[in-house]
Amino acid sequence: MKQKHLVVFSAFFLLLAFVAGALLYRSEQSKTAAQAYQRDKSTFVRAYSPTLGNPGAKVEIVEFFDPACGTCKEFSPLVKKLMAAHPGKIRLFARYAPFHNGSDYVVKILAAAEKQGKFWETLEAVFAAQSSWAPQHRPQPELVWSYIGGVGLDIRRLRQDMNAPEIEKIIQQDLADARTLNVKATPEFFVNGKPMPSFGYEQLKDLVEGALATAY
Repeated sequence: MKQKHLVVFSAFFLLLAFVAGALLYRSEQSKTAAQAYQRDKSTFVRAYSPTLGNPGAKVEIVEFFDPACGTCKEFSPLVKKLMAAHPGKIRLFARYAPFHNGSDYVVKILAAAEKQGKFWETLEAVFAAQSSWAPQHRPQPELVWSYIGGVGLDIRRLRQDMNAPEIEKIIQQDLADARTLNVKATPEFFVNGKPMPSFGYEQLKDLVEGALATAY
């Protein structure tokens, strides 16, 4: 009986050690990411990255997203609500991570829309129609054209721009940065360089509110 108790205790101790080690690793990873952000933001944010909010905001959210990602669609209004709750204090940067087959086509449309100053409006239209052009996570990107007509885009120019080499370079750079930052799924958020400790809106909210408390 004593031997059995010893085995159970040892297993429990090992489990605690594993959990503590994982938490410590995540904490150190978060600290390292934040320090890297302060030294050089280029991996997190590029000059071409679409941005929303006050340029002078002290709290910056970087989001890697896929237009075919249902969770990205769900988080979009939540992030805007979070920004609205702290007017002028939060700035959002969008980064492309087209992990679904075919979603890179839609990313090209979004990147070309940014050149017309219509990225956020186009993204909203794309998300609103997501269930129609990407049902069951199976994108049919050509269908997107049917849902962005009301955004006010120059469609002829958009079709030309989306196929420009610079747009492909943007996508490849964002994917390279995603790999560097260990982004494996979308949406992935960084707040002033810190990744979420685990995934969820409350975790993102806590991370943002912590950054706000430190910055302001």
